[in-house]
Amino acid sequence: MKVLAIDTSTYTLSVGVSDGDVILAEQVTNVKKNHSVRVMPAIEALMNEVEMKPGDLDKIVVANGPGSYTGVRIGVTIAKTLAWTLQIPLTAVSGLASLAASAPLIEGLVCPVFDARRGQVFTGLYRLSNGFVETVKEDRNVLITDWCQELISIGEPVLFVGQESVQHEKVIAEIMGSAAAFAGKSVPYTRPAALISLGQSADSQDPEQVIPYYARLAEAEAKWLEANEKRAQSSE
Repeated sequence: MKVLAIDTSTYTLSVGVSDGDVILAEQVTNVKKNHSVRVMPAIEALMNEVEMKPGDLDKIVVANGPGSYTGVRIGVTIAKTLAWTLQIPLTAVSGLASLAASAPLIEGLVCPVFDARRGQVFTGLYRLSNGFVETVKEDRNVLITDWCQELISIGEPVLFVGQESVQHEKVIAEIMGSAAAFAGKSVPYTRPAALISLGQSADSQDPEQVIPYYARLAEAEAKWLEANEKRAQSSE
């Protein structure tokens, strides 16, 4: 099975191609540039490098969030368009789960982190064992302080991964102490190989049914709902 993986959940753009159990090529770029103009050229260059045509693909795997609203939308839209055009299966996978799975040779609890600003993070908790990834706590948007209190109650060490976890290290360490470990630069972003691995073992979905998972409302939506609620209360 030939698989194309796409992840645009954060500033990092990750694409990869595999053939069976062999990862043929990966490309990861970590620059603050618009994914909308970078994804397709990156895919084309990668497939040319391995001498593969779009028609050779058997499946597409995409990270459908959470993360950057714009980034997630771009990745999901491109993946759906390719799957529909090529008439091949599509599988959506959590970008956080893929980041957790990118931690090499880890046995235990892994916490991937994407920054969500204002002291909040997109995160989840996963257990890695013998190469398998098990969800312990579902992906969510939460205050890092509240999340650390929840994690420390588990009573097990937790490895934090992702380059955006670095800016929260001080707070995490203050709350969790020796129960927290940090992968630092060794696991900064999702490897396409991890995304492919998770996607190959997951069920395929109807491209029309695949939607971004934001884990929270966009700021404009939240403000609109808040304003409507205040108007409703004032009219009572």
